[in-house]
Amino acid sequence: MTSKLAVGLLAVFMFSALLCEGQVQPRSSTELRCQCIKTHSVPFHPKLIKELRVIESGPHCENSEIIVKLTNDKLLCLDPTAKWVQKVVQIFLKRTENQES
Repeated sequence: MTSKLAVGLLAVFMFSALLCEGQVQPRSSTELRCQCIKTHSVPFHPKLIKELRVIESGPHCENSEIIVKLTNDKLLCLDPTAKWVQKVVQIFLKRTENQES
């Protein structure tokens, strides 16, 4: 009887483990990695940017990342070391400061 109980508990444990494997991971655990696989290198006009996010380097990723959302809702990763990207960030920051005041 004890071996049947042990086998039954083991079967229940394995079944519950299979069910838990398909669960969606919490957002915080999926963000502990770099968001950008490759960066966009062709310059474009800053008026096409709807949103801009700067993610500083840290334990999740060794690179700083700049992610922009364009007016057509497309997301692009930009190279933060490129001069044109730095100019775009400055223009976008000035634009948001003007809108707030």
